[in-house]
Amino acid sequence: MSRAREEVARIREIHRRLKHAHGPLEAPRRLDPLEELVLTILSQNTNDANRDRAYESMRRRYRTWNALSKAKVRDLVETIRVGGLANRKAPRIIETLREIRAREGGFDLSWMDDAPDETVREYLLSLPGVGPKTAACVLAFSLGREVIPVDTHVYRVASRLGLLPARSSAARAHQLLEELIPPRLRVPMHVGLIRHGREVCRAVRPFCEDCVLQHICPSA
Repeated sequence: MSRAREEVARIREIHRRLKHAHGPLEAPRRLDPLEELVLTILSQNTNDANRDRAYESMRRRYRTWNALSKAKVRDLVETIRVGGLANRKAPRIIETLREIRAREGGFDLSWMDDAPDETVREYLLSLPGVGPKTAACVLAFSLGREVIPVDTHVYRVASRLGLLPARSSAARAHQLLEELIPPRLRVPMHVGLIRHGREVCRAVRPFCEDCVLQHICPSA
């Protein structure tokens, strides 16, 4: 068996074991591109519960994207404080919305539905504070594209499994994993690696003895 086929076979085995351990590995939601973009900015360095509380608080206070784009940074900071890092996230959200309004004449990003992946990715990465993970989340969860967002959990578990070379950059990690993982498995692997990183393959004191991947993991 060739090296490439061996790697794909290993990926399929990792996916099979993650699915067995964590249940169906389906995408968590389907939102419009702008909503997904803002929600992903809020999700940085926090848990899902606090992210959702911050988002709900923000949308209660600012009922439209236009109103949010005109918000004062200090007011938005207070509104989303529960989500953590509010001093960083608030100006990013406002600047991103203002930039989209300047380019589009509004907040409609429905053109992304039919645009190629790279066109969408380049557009998103050109927005203030949007990195590879945020762009990949919009592609995967809003547009249903076969990409793999790489957050801290995905990066850590993939690195321990030997799927990424040491000290790969975020952009490089996205590229390498998309080249390695078959398209239809990219989103399920994202979901599975996140769950595994949160519950088993933790940053500090991972539960290797209880890990379904321990026999095929070089770091176990």
